[in-house]
Amino acid sequence: MAMFSESVDVACNPDGQPVSLQWAGRSYSVCADPVRWYERRQWWAEESRAPLGSGPGLVDHEIWRVQVLPSAAGSGTAKEDEALTLDLTRHIRSGRWRLLRIHDALRPRTA
Repeated sequence: MAMFSESVDVACNPDGQPVSLQWAGRSYSVCADPVRWYERRQWWAEESRAPLGSGPGLVDHEIWRVQVLPSAAGSGTAKEDEALTLDLTRHIRSGRWRLLRIHDALRPRTA
């Protein structure tokens, strides 16, 4: 599993679930129901102070695990048509999305 933080453009349905994304110059479609959870962040190390009323997004990160396929799936090689499992986070105040993890261990491997 690779872990990093990179900006991605995510389109969501009316319920706020990711349905597609743009990453590294390519378009991807979500191909399975995404899963959402929250992780605690060390806000005291990242913020100089906590403004009044800034609770949502200050303590927790919203994380989405999505499985995606390239939008033009079926036109490339077999490797390109494999689903990728990604963890995304959405910054609540700005609405910006970031790619946190790529789960290559979850992809089937061939010898």
